[in-house]
Amino acid sequence: MRRFLLLSLALLAACGSPQPPLVATDVEVTPPMLGLQMSAGYLVLTNNTDEPIVIDAVTSPQFGSVELHETTLDNGISRMRRIEELVIPANGSVTLERGGKHLMLMRSTGPSEIITLQFLSKGEPVLTIEQLYDRKVN
Repeated sequence: MRRFLLLSLALLAACGSPQPPLVATDVEVTPPMLGLQMSAGYLVLTNNTDEPIVIDAVTSPQFGSVELHETTLDNGISRMRRIEELVIPANGSVTLERGGKHLMLMRSTGPSEIITLQFLSKGEPVLTIEQLYDRKVN
């Protein structure tokens, strides 16, 4: 009986609740830039699957458009460019951060306390997050 109980507990612990395929942590959406209706988004995306996840679009009802961007140094000059997709490796993470890959949220649609971001792969939602948003202008 004791052996059965230990085996049952081990199986229950191993099964646990399944993890979602894609998880966002350390989410930050900056206040709009002075004189602009533009914000930036930073976060860590973690892929809990055995296959890469390709993010090819991000949407938000609080912004007219959201683009994936990357900041690079070119001859000592910082340049920002749009990227078409973001690949989160199998069982890995990608960090969107200042000075690197990040989100540009453009054309604010008006005041909001919550920002919703929906990450899409091949037109299908793979992750939706909501973040409190401080609209104080920098």
